[in-house]
Amino acid sequence: MNGQQRSNIQPGKEVDIVLKQDQRSGKLTRGIVKDLLTKSPNHPHGIKVRLEDGQVGRVKNIHS
Repeated sequence: MNGQQRSNIQPGKEVDIVLKQDQRSGKLTRGIVKDLLTKSPNHPHGIKVRLEDGQVGRVKNIHS
C-alpha cells in the first residue's frame, strides 16, 4: 500500500517514511506511527506522520 491516502494509515501501523533531510537521497526510515500530521484525506507526496521515536516524515510504504 502506498502512503498517499490518510484512510490507509492508523496509529500503531508499521510504515516506511522519508525524512526531510533524506528527500534527495530517498533513504527510508521504518517505524511505528504515533500521530498523523496531515489533515487532508490524501497528499501526492505521502501523508506526514510522527513515529513513536519522534521522527517526522512522509509515508512511502505501509506494512501489514
